[in-house]
Amino acid sequence: MSYSIAIDGPAGAGKSTIAKLIAKKKGYIYVDTGAMYRAMALYFIEQGISASAQGKISAAAAEVEVTITYENNEQIVWLNGRNVNGLIRTEEVGKMASASSGNKEVRKKLVELQQALAKKENVVMDGRDIGTCVLPDANVKVYLTADSRVRAVRRYEELKAKGQECDLDVIEKDIIDRDYQDMHRELSPLKQAEDAVLVDSSKLTIEQVADAIIDLCDKGAE
Repeated sequence: MSYSIAIDGPAGAGKSTIAKLIAKKKGYIYVDTGAMYRAMALYFIEQGISASAQGKISAAAAEVEVTITYENNEQIVWLNGRNVNGLIRTEEVGKMASASSGNKEVRKKLVELQQALAKKENVVMDGRDIGTCVLPDANVKVYLTADSRVRAVRRYEELKAKGQECDLDVIEKDIIDRDYQDMHRELSPLKQAEDAVLVDSSKLTIEQVADAIIDLCDKGAE
Protein backbone atom coordinates (compact mmCIF):
# COMPACT_ATOMS: atom_id res chain seq x y z
CA MET A 1 0.00 0.00 0.00
CA SER A 2 1.29 3.45 -0.91
CA TYR A 3 1.30 6.30 1.60
CA SER A 4 0.42 9.92 0.84
CA ILE A 5 0.94 13.20 2.69
CA ALA A 6 -1.04 16.24 1.55
CA ILE A 7 0.12 19.73 2.54
CA ASP A 8 -2.06 22.72 1.71
CA GLY A 9 -1.84 26.34 2.72
CA PRO A 10 -1.44 29.94 1.60
CA ALA A 11 1.47 31.46 -0.33
CA GLY A 12 4.68 31.88 1.66
CA ALA A 13 3.85 29.33 4.37
CA GLY A 14 6.85 27.19 3.36
CA LYS A 15 4.89 24.30 1.87
CA SER A 16 7.35 23.28 -0.87
CA THR A 17 10.45 23.60 1.31
CA ILE A 18 8.87 21.50 4.06
CA ALA A 19 7.34 18.96 1.66
CA LYS A 20 10.76 18.39 0.04
CA LEU A 21 12.40 17.94 3.46
CA ILE A 22 9.75 15.44 4.58
CA ALA A 23 10.11 13.51 1.32
CA LYS A 24 13.87 13.35 1.81
CA LYS A 25 13.57 12.20 5.44
CA LYS A 26 10.92 9.59 4.63
CA GLY A 27 12.37 8.46 1.29
CA TYR A 28 9.14 9.43 -0.48
CA ILE A 29 8.61 11.13 -3.84
CA TYR A 30 8.02 14.87 -3.66
CA VAL A 31 5.43 15.54 -6.34
CA ASP A 32 6.45 18.82 -7.95
CA THR A 33 3.05 19.80 -9.37
CA GLY A 34 4.54 22.96 -10.89
CA ALA A 35 7.02 20.87 -12.90
CA MET A 36 4.12 18.74 -14.15
CA TYR A 37 2.31 21.84 -15.42
CA ARG A 38 5.54 22.93 -17.11
CA ALA A 39 5.94 19.55 -18.83
CA MET A 40 2.44 19.80 -20.21
CA ALA A 41 3.14 23.37 -21.34
CA LEU A 42 6.25 22.13 -23.18
CA TYR A 43 4.08 19.65 -25.07
CA PHE A 44 1.72 22.43 -26.18
CA ILE A 45 4.68 24.52 -27.40
CA GLU A 46 6.13 21.55 -29.30
CA GLN A 47 2.74 21.02 -30.94
CA GLY A 48 2.74 24.64 -32.12
CA ILE A 49 -0.24 25.60 -29.94
CA SER A 50 -0.41 29.24 -28.86
CA ALA A 51 -1.20 30.32 -25.28
CA SER A 52 -4.45 31.95 -26.44
CA ALA A 53 -5.77 28.80 -28.20
CA GLN A 54 -7.60 27.41 -25.18
CA GLY A 55 -9.71 25.05 -27.31
CA LYS A 56 -6.60 23.41 -28.77
CA ILE A 57 -4.99 23.28 -25.32
CA SER A 58 -8.07 21.50 -23.95
CA ALA A 59 -7.99 18.94 -26.77
CA ALA A 60 -4.23 18.34 -26.55
CA ALA A 61 -4.30 17.79 -22.76
CA ALA A 62 -5.74 14.32 -23.34
CA GLU A 63 -2.62 13.31 -25.31
CA VAL A 64 -0.20 14.01 -22.45
CA GLU A 65 1.29 11.61 -19.91
CA VAL A 66 3.47 13.22 -17.23
CA THR A 67 5.06 11.54 -14.24
CA ILE A 68 7.94 12.06 -11.80
CA THR A 69 10.61 9.68 -10.59
CA TYR A 70 13.75 10.11 -8.49
CA GLU A 71 17.06 8.67 -9.65
CA ASN A 72 20.27 9.24 -7.66
CA ASN A 73 18.42 11.84 -5.56
CA GLU A 74 17.51 13.80 -8.70
CA GLN A 75 13.95 14.53 -9.74
CA ILE A 76 13.21 13.34 -13.28
CA VAL A 77 10.15 14.73 -15.05
CA TRP A 78 8.88 12.47 -17.81
CA LEU A 79 6.72 13.71 -20.69
CA ASN A 80 5.25 10.86 -22.75
CA GLY A 81 8.19 8.67 -21.70
CA ARG A 82 10.88 11.32 -22.37
CA ASN A 83 13.11 12.98 -19.76
CA VAL A 84 12.37 16.72 -20.12
CA ASN A 85 14.35 18.05 -17.14
CA GLY A 86 16.56 20.19 -19.36
CA LEU A 87 13.65 21.71 -21.28
CA ILE A 88 11.00 22.84 -18.80
CA ARG A 89 12.73 25.68 -16.92
CA THR A 90 12.78 28.24 -19.75
CA GLU A 91 10.82 31.48 -19.62
CA GLU A 92 8.79 30.44 -22.67
CA VAL A 93 7.64 27.25 -20.93
CA GLY A 94 6.90 29.20 -17.74
CA LYS A 95 4.65 31.62 -19.60
CA MET A 96 2.80 28.79 -21.34
CA ALA A 97 2.39 26.96 -18.01
CA SER A 98 0.87 30.10 -16.51
CA ALA A 99 -1.47 30.56 -19.48
CA SER A 100 -2.61 26.93 -19.54
CA SER A 101 -2.80 26.14 -15.81
CA GLY A 102 -6.26 27.70 -15.51
CA ASN A 103 -7.64 25.49 -18.28
CA LYS A 104 -10.13 22.99 -16.83
CA GLU A 105 -9.04 20.11 -19.07
CA VAL A 106 -5.37 20.67 -18.26
CA ARG A 107 -6.12 20.69 -14.57
CA LYS A 108 -8.39 17.63 -14.80
CA LYS A 109 -5.72 15.66 -16.65
CA LEU A 110 -2.93 16.61 -14.23
CA VAL A 111 -5.07 15.77 -11.19
CA GLU A 112 -5.67 12.32 -12.73
CA LEU A 113 -1.93 11.87 -13.29
CA GLN A 114 -1.12 13.03 -9.74
CA GLN A 115 -3.69 10.64 -8.30
CA ALA A 116 -2.29 7.77 -10.38
CA LEU A 117 1.22 8.52 -9.10
CA ALA A 118 -0.02 8.57 -5.49
CA LYS A 119 -1.63 5.14 -5.92
CA LYS A 120 1.65 3.45 -6.82
CA GLU A 121 4.27 5.49 -4.91
CA ASN A 122 4.71 6.97 -1.43
CA VAL A 123 4.29 10.70 -2.04
CA VAL A 124 4.35 14.13 -0.44
CA MET A 125 2.31 16.69 -2.36
CA ASP A 126 1.77 20.37 -1.61
CA GLY A 127 -0.53 23.00 -3.05
CA ARG A 128 -3.80 24.81 -2.47
CA ASP A 129 -6.28 21.94 -2.84
CA ILE A 130 -4.35 18.71 -2.40
CA GLY A 131 -6.25 17.48 0.66
CA THR A 132 -9.62 18.73 -0.55
CA CYS A 133 -9.52 17.76 -4.26
CA VAL A 134 -6.40 15.98 -5.47
CA LEU A 135 -5.82 13.50 -2.61
CA PRO A 136 -9.02 13.52 -0.52
CA ASP A 137 -8.03 10.10 0.92
CA ALA A 138 -4.45 11.07 1.86
CA ASN A 139 -3.11 9.28 4.93
CA VAL A 140 -2.05 12.58 6.52
CA LYS A 141 -3.45 16.01 5.68
CA VAL A 142 -1.90 19.23 6.91
CA TYR A 143 -3.00 22.83 6.51
CA LEU A 144 0.21 24.78 6.87
CA THR A 145 -0.06 28.48 7.57
CA ALA A 146 1.78 31.40 9.16
CA ASP A 147 0.97 34.98 10.09
CA SER A 148 0.92 37.24 7.01
CA ARG A 149 3.65 39.45 8.50
CA VAL A 150 5.89 36.44 9.12
CA ARG A 151 5.37 35.25 5.53
CA ALA A 152 6.12 38.76 4.26
CA VAL A 153 9.36 38.95 6.26
CA ARG A 154 10.46 35.58 4.85
CA ARG A 155 9.81 36.79 1.30
CA TYR A 156 11.48 40.14 2.02
CA GLU A 157 14.65 38.46 3.29
CA GLU A 158 14.64 36.10 0.31
CA LEU A 159 14.48 39.02 -2.15
CA LYS A 160 17.08 41.08 -0.27
CA ALA A 161 19.47 38.12 -0.36
CA LYS A 162 19.14 38.19 -4.16
CA GLY A 163 20.03 41.87 -4.16
CA GLN A 164 16.52 43.08 -5.03
CA GLU A 165 15.05 46.24 -3.58
CA CYS A 166 11.66 45.64 -1.94
CA ASP A 167 9.14 47.07 0.52
CA LEU A 168 7.98 44.88 3.40
CA ASP A 169 4.53 46.52 3.64
CA VAL A 170 3.94 46.10 -0.11
CA ILE A 171 4.96 42.43 0.09
CA GLU A 172 2.55 41.82 2.99
CA LYS A 173 -0.31 43.51 1.11
CA ASP A 174 0.42 41.31 -1.92
CA ILE A 175 0.33 38.21 0.30
CA ILE A 176 -3.00 39.21 1.86
CA ASP A 177 -4.45 39.92 -1.60
CA ARG A 178 -3.15 36.57 -2.88
CA ASP A 179 -4.77 34.78 0.09
CA TYR A 180 -8.11 36.39 -0.73
CA GLN A 181 -7.87 35.45 -4.41
CA ASP A 182 -6.88 31.85 -3.63
CA MET A 183 -9.70 31.45 -1.11
CA HIS A 184 -12.36 32.93 -3.40
CA ARG A 185 -11.42 31.49 -6.80
CA GLU A 186 -14.12 29.51 -8.58
CA LEU A 187 -12.03 26.41 -9.31
CA SER A 188 -10.78 24.51 -6.24
CA PRO A 189 -10.46 27.39 -3.75
CA LEU A 190 -7.92 27.29 -0.93
CA LYS A 191 -9.46 25.93 2.26
CA GLN A 192 -8.58 23.63 5.11
CA ALA A 193 -9.89 20.10 4.63
CA GLU A 194 -12.20 19.03 7.45
CA ASP A 195 -9.80 16.26 8.49
CA ALA A 196 -6.58 18.28 8.05
CA VAL A 197 -4.36 19.17 11.00
CA LEU A 198 -3.64 22.89 11.29
CA VAL A 199 0.09 23.64 11.64
CA ASP A 200 1.18 27.25 12.22
CA SER A 201 4.83 27.72 11.24
CA SER A 202 5.07 31.34 12.45
CA LYS A 203 7.31 30.49 15.41
CA LEU A 204 8.79 27.20 14.18
CA THR A 205 11.89 26.36 12.15
CA ILE A 206 11.62 24.36 8.92
CA GLU A 207 13.04 21.31 10.73
CA GLN A 208 10.51 21.64 13.57
CA VAL A 209 7.59 21.81 11.13
CA ALA A 210 8.85 18.82 9.14
CA ASP A 211 9.36 16.78 12.32
CA ALA A 212 5.86 17.70 13.57
CA ILE A 213 4.31 16.42 10.33
CA ILE A 214 6.43 13.24 10.39
CA ASP A 215 5.24 12.75 13.97
CA LEU A 216 1.63 12.90 12.69
CA CYS A 217 2.51 10.14 10.21
CA ASP A 218 4.08 8.01 12.95
CA LYS A 219 1.06 8.45 15.22
CA GLY A 220 -1.25 7.42 12.41
CA ALA A 221 0.75 4.24 11.92
CA GLU A 222 0.45 3.20 15.57
